[in-house]
Amino acid sequence: MKVILAFFATLMVALLIVAGVFITSYNTLITKENNISQYQANVSTQLQRRADLIPNLVNTVKAYTKHESTVFTEIAKSREKLLAASSVKELNEANNAVTASLGKLLVIAEGYPELKSDKVYIGLMDELAGTENRISYARDKYNTAVGEYNKAIKVIPNVFMANMMGLTEKEFFTVSEKAKEVPQVNFE
Repeated sequence: MKVILAFFATLMVALLIVAGVFITSYNTLITKENNISQYQANVSTQLQRRADLIPNLVNTVKAYTKHESTVFTEIAKSREKLLAASSVKELNEANNAVTASLGKLLVIAEGYPELKSDKVYIGLMDELAGTENRISYARDKYNTAVGEYNKAIKVIPNVFMANMMGLTEKEFFTVSEKAKEVPQVNFE
């Protein structure tokens, strides 16, 4: 009788340990996935903030540069894509397009000294610089969370729980090679 009781006690302890491991694994993965959602929302919020600044910046630059309509059209299109983006991939692509367009706008502004001394322009540039820093910070936090999550779903025992939950790797925010290029604008 003592042997049977010891066997069942051992079995119960083993089951409790296994259940504890799975519960801990589940909670860890859910927490990491929720962190990614939160950080993605933070990135989206900062990208929205930048998108909201763009029309004011464009209008200010337009007042000084009547003949640069191609860049203004490009900025408007890239801004629309950014506002319509719903996935990380779409946000990433739209963000890269906006960054490239803004770079061209800033190069144009360099050719107009009176614009660079305009108080509205200076204020908008300060806002834009602050927003770019916020975007960078939010993107870094998001990418860190994605890295931790992607590692967590691949290690034992989390890999078993991740497979049962259907969890897959998340996508990082990246900067395209095109967005890294310095924009060239010809004033001739």
